[in-house]
Amino acid sequence: MIGFLADWATLLLRWFHITLGIAWIGASFFFVWLDISFKKRAQMNKGVSGTSWMVHGGGFYHVEKYLVAPEALPSDLHWFKWEAYLTWISGFALLISIYYFNATAYLIDPAVLALVPWQAIAISIGSLLVGWMIYDGLCKSPIGREQILLVPAVFILICGAAYLFTLVFSGRGAFIHVGAFVGTIMAANVFMVIIPNQAKITKALLADLPPDPKLGQIGKQRSLHNNYLTLPVLVMMVSNHHPMLFSHDKSWLIVALILIVGAMVRHFINRHDAGVPAKKILWTLGVAAVALLALIVMTAPKPVDDSVEVLPNEEIFAIVNQHCTVCHSGSPRHEDHDEAPKGIKFNSLAEVIVQKNAVLQQSVNSNAMPLGNGTAMSKAEREALGAWLRAQ
Repeated sequence: MIGFLADWATLLLRWFHITLGIAWIGASFFFVWLDISFKKRAQMNKGVSGTSWMVHGGGFYHVEKYLVAPEALPSDLHWFKWEAYLTWISGFALLISIYYFNATAYLIDPAVLALVPWQAIAISIGSLLVGWMIYDGLCKSPIGREQILLVPAVFILICGAAYLFTLVFSGRGAFIHVGAFVGTIMAANVFMVIIPNQAKITKALLADLPPDPKLGQIGKQRSLHNNYLTLPVLVMMVSNHHPMLFSHDKSWLIVALILIVGAMVRHFINRHDAGVPAKKILWTLGVAAVALLALIVMTAPKPVDDSVEVLPNEEIFAIVNQHCTVCHSGSPRHEDHDEAPKGIKFNSLAEVIVQKNAVLQQSVNSNAMPLGNGTAMSKAEREALGAWLRAQ
């Protein structure tokens, strides 16, 4: 019953996180489009730099954008911030409930680095804080004033973090931390820069003082960064369902290619929304396609070694019993599970055959299972299991 209730708690937390993420991403996409859509009109109110006309849901909308801010602010000014704050809070809560409470299963791989849970958790939290400080420092440095320098610098920062994570955590833990790393940067952009700058502009207006236009420019820069990072971070956050990504021995390179695909697609959409003809920016989709093809090739299963002997059923079941039924059985022996995950049980070879494709993906073509390779399943055992499964 405890495991059942824990599953429901995790499900509800995921539901909450996904819902808020959709709201945050939707707002990001909309406001970048909106900012691009503004046009100068023959008649505009004082201080307005452009307007945009839209139609949706049977109604027409007319939006104005001020160069800095209007002379007076309405009492019902809406701030777009809680979508970002709660997305990060719920995401961090998931990190705690899944990866911190089950660090030995999901976060630590003794074959990578022998850590105790508190050490892994400390590295996790520290890396998120340090990552934000380095990113923020880059944006505030002279590099931040030149987009042509800042973009590759941020790209190198994320790829470097991805590489360092592979030296510390399990494959699953390293990849999810890249998502947490980028997500923390995005949320901190809102909490530490965008909203405070808007608050300073509002305070100046209420005090009848001219607001600093640089505050809005800085906020727009960070908002645009968030927009370009959205597509890659989405893949990182669902990566635990796809071991072909996180189990690769060069998963940091997988991260780099995902960043390129996401950024190029986002750039094409943004520039096309700005009125640039598609044929002038098709190169971005070409780059994304090449990067995606590279991803597919890199993550493709390795050629099958036909020379591996197909072992007798008794020996295969001994391998399954040693490495799989620790969790996947009617009575799991793993301390973190009081019932079989997802209800999958391997009490017989017939049950293993039913899950043939999943076992091949999780334990043969990758080392995603056993979790953290806690039972030290060898390469030879994986190959033997794969040969037997393919013979069925």
